[in-house]
Amino acid sequence: MFRPVAAAAVIVLFSLPVNADELGDAVKKDYDEYLWPLFDHFHRNPELSLIEHDTAARMAEELRGAGFDIAESIGGTGVVAMMENGDGPLVMMRADMDGLPVEEKSGLENASRKTQIDPITGNEVFTMHACGHDVHITSLVGTARQMAARRDDWSGTLMLLVQPAEERGLGARMMREDDIWQRFGKPDYALAFHVNSLDVAGKININESPFAGADTVDIVIHGVGAHGAHPYAGKDPVVIGSQIVLALQTLVARELPPRWPGVVTVGSFHAGTKHNIISDRAHLQLTVRNTSPETREILLNGIKRIAENMGRVAGLPEDKLPEVTVAEREAVPPTVNTPELTERITAAWKESVGDETVISNPTKGMGAEDFPFFTIDPTIPSVYWQIGGTPQEAFDAAAAGGPPVPSHHSPLFRISPEPAVRAGVESTVVALMELMPAE
Repeated sequence: MFRPVAAAAVIVLFSLPVNADELGDAVKKDYDEYLWPLFDHFHRNPELSLIEHDTAARMAEELRGAGFDIAESIGGTGVVAMMENGDGPLVMMRADMDGLPVEEKSGLENASRKTQIDPITGNEVFTMHACGHDVHITSLVGTARQMAARRDDWSGTLMLLVQPAEERGLGARMMREDDIWQRFGKPDYALAFHVNSLDVAGKININESPFAGADTVDIVIHGVGAHGAHPYAGKDPVVIGSQIVLALQTLVARELPPRWPGVVTVGSFHAGTKHNIISDRAHLQLTVRNTSPETREILLNGIKRIAENMGRVAGLPEDKLPEVTVAEREAVPPTVNTPELTERITAAWKESVGDETVISNPTKGMGAEDFPFFTIDPTIPSVYWQIGGTPQEAFDAAAAGGPPVPSHHSPLFRISPEPAVRAGVESTVVALMELMPAE
């Protein structure tokens, strides 16, 4: 277990007891002087899942400078930062750090132009923080600095996790497999947040089930190649694949009960090399979203049934039917907040920042998270919330016929960093102070 950090190592920002106004002023000052340049660095230099080496090293440096004991290379590139501060609960706060293989077209002055070799495909690709993880890690540093400066106001042990590979659904599982609970202690509570471009900047959005479960599915179709002028001589995998894509849309529309949400999206369809060649192979890549084990089973079984039987419709032999593979390693369950803990922290936020700042907007989409791998088996009480990242003016302009607000994973994705980072820090510090009151 880590030793307590000497008081001399702590960066003192403010020494007065915490209240909403003081905390807001302290975080604004720290943002202006310290966190904005850090965010700018992270935004310009995103790194892909599994190869976040420079980001991890910078995070370790920042958290060490704030007075935390640091362990690196946890579950790959993960970082664990610990601060012991007397008796009390062990509380974990997690931030994910990976970017995406997307070319940024946001128009921002600090837009990323970084490229990397994708460790999965071997291709050189542009990288972008198109999901806001730069907000998450910058806010984690801001939280570390505030908590270190306010050690007289809380008691317990604070565990900060810098997680790799969230975008591939691997990082939380990898850190758990590296025995972090055995090495650093099992948390009494687990926290995390995600910046959301579809909420108003600075708002704290909390609801019962913020994220869905997700599966990655591949369908490989083995056709029979032929000349494009002689289609009768082959079995066209493009046609078979197209029939599969259309038939998959009936799963949610006709096989799930109407009040059971689900998503089946074909995100990639690859086949062929030339205009006049019928390929002998097609590859479909799917993301499948659920809110329960029952929904998951219906969707995955349906995908397999549709793919194989479309092969039979096309006359493929039994040993050449489309192959359906579910990447169990990348599957994640739904994120569900602990009700009693959610009520407790929500009340603390409302008392601190006001009712008007804390909202409970139901999630419209079915985004997924691997955070549950930190909170199940064993079960750890947890709260996952969202922070708004888009100014109200942008929503007003969209409503008046202007450009729509870009979603996550879009090359146009953009977050207003100051209100997002500040709200991330303030909401986290309030939650931590609620869970770790001074003795």
